[in-house]
Amino acid sequence: MNRFQELLQRLNNGDQILIDGATGTEIERRGVPMVSNAWNGLGALTHPEVVRGVHEDYISSGAQIVISNTFSTSRHVLQDAGFEEHFELLNRRGIELAREARTNLETPEVLVAGGIAYLSFTGKTPPSEQLRANLEEQATIMAEAGADLIMLEMMADIERTQIALEATQKTGLPVWVGFSCILDEDGEPHLLYGPSLVEGIKAIEDYDVPVITIMHTEVEYVPACLDVLKANWQGPIGVYAHSGKFVEPNWIFNDVISPKDYASAASSWLEQGVQILGGCCGIGLEHIQVLKDIVSSL
Repeated sequence: MNRFQELLQRLNNGDQILIDGATGTEIERRGVPMVSNAWNGLGALTHPEVVRGVHEDYISSGAQIVISNTFSTSRHVLQDAGFEEHFELLNRRGIELAREARTNLETPEVLVAGGIAYLSFTGKTPPSEQLRANLEEQATIMAEAGADLIMLEMMADIERTQIALEATQKTGLPVWVGFSCILDEDGEPHLLYGPSLVEGIKAIEDYDVPVITIMHTEVEYVPACLDVLKANWQGPIGVYAHSGKFVEPNWIFNDVISPKDYASAASSWLEQGVQILGGCCGIGLEHIQVLKDIVSSL
């Protein structure tokens, strides 16, 4: 039984799993420069010790899954930023740094997830077949570098979510889907680019997705999203919300939710059936340390 199968067995047994907090905004906090149109996706090359250190700190705080710093290293994103020549190296090193953190801390049970997104900071995405090729290539690099699973992040519409699933599942790795949501004027959850969350869930029900998460979504929107997810999805569910805001090219931390308040929200998510907890942009080490106490007490 491999790491991922062991994790699924735990979820099937009703266990709760802690994942990490944000990597991109945490390395920003620690001085890794942001890059126009590419977030801080160059961190694996410019500041590998910082990226590795963030992974180590999350593992030391109880994270059982760490996500590579590869949200903004898709080929089309790096093209927009002028760094396409580093595409293969950034994606490989992103996985390797997380694996090195696991090795350094002698925690072989921790899973390394390759984070993949299709959104760009310029608003441009390639045509469907080029997007498919880009994401398949990216996922293949991650699989060859030793990723245990792929996490699709900020899935925001149906067509490109399906393309991303078809492309990344070719690696043979398990692929989780992370939907990012807003609420309409009636309080109903929608994906960022329009379709309802219900439509998003229905669109992937034939893709053998082991886990769906609500991620990079405002904390206050999560309960409504979970209501919809529980009504339309039978598998394990997770949440890693964000807090703060993005002002190109930086994340702004002024209004980030406190660890205590994030933990309070997370406790209510657990009551709604969530089994996988962590944090996205703005949610850092102190938040994960508090979540560990909650998960450990269950």
